[in-house]
Amino acid sequence: MIYSPSIDAVFRNSGYDLDKILRTVKELGFTAFEFWGWGNRDIDLMEKLVQELDLQVGSFCTKSISLLDPALRDSFVIGLEETLVIAKRLNCKYLIAVTGNTLDGVSRAEQHQSIIDGLKACVPLLEAAGVTLVLEPLNTKVNHPGYFLETSAEALAIIAEVGSPNVKLLYDVYHQQITEGDLTPTISANIGQIGYIHVADHPGRHELGTGEIAYPFVMNKLRELGYTGYVGLEFIPTGTPEDGLRACLAQLDKRL
Repeated sequence: MIYSPSIDAVFRNSGYDLDKILRTVKELGFTAFEFWGWGNRDIDLMEKLVQELDLQVGSFCTKSISLLDPALRDSFVIGLEETLVIAKRLNCKYLIAVTGNTLDGVSRAEQHQSIIDGLKACVPLLEAAGVTLVLEPLNTKVNHPGYFLETSAEALAIIAEVGSPNVKLLYDVYHQQITEGDLTPTISANIGQIGYIHVADHPGRHELGTGEIAYPFVMNKLRELGYTGYVGLEFIPTGTPEDGLRACLAQLDKRL
């Protein structure tokens, strides 16, 4: 597995600039990192540092345009086209998609179908680029009130309807602990459709080992299942980013 700190989450209050952030990631022994949106990033500098430090970009987000409204579908696809240009520059093979917030006055079934249709429209672009788009359910109880896609079951149903190996699930252990629990049985039953993993502990969304999730058990299950992909560390440290990342590594690498 490839551990990939989310620099927007882990370093959000550090005061570090991008150069110091990526050098810190490298010094701590990581080979990859990820980030959220690219629109306000110095992509020239990031591209230079990625090459200099020999780091991989695990993932970042495509443009945040609602997948729920058919009238915005063309805008979503154009946003993906623009994001794929950046992904090519950074040699990034995974992009994150979110659905947007539930629309008032529109049935859930219609919004569900709009996601399917929107993702199907993206498949030719993804296939041509050799990139996988990972769809992320988020919790609405704590962090994202109003967000449409909460459960892994609905996300997996959408992915099955899209029917492309270039569209998979981003399974965020933190979000799904809040929404539905049943973590490792769900992972085990659907490992073939999981393209990416995110982790943080609950409650608090802090580094692993600060909350109720038994991450050594979860990671042991992922190893048993043969998962070799990215594990994104998307947490808010209780202390320094360096201490938080070291604490995560201790949990991730602990063998049962």
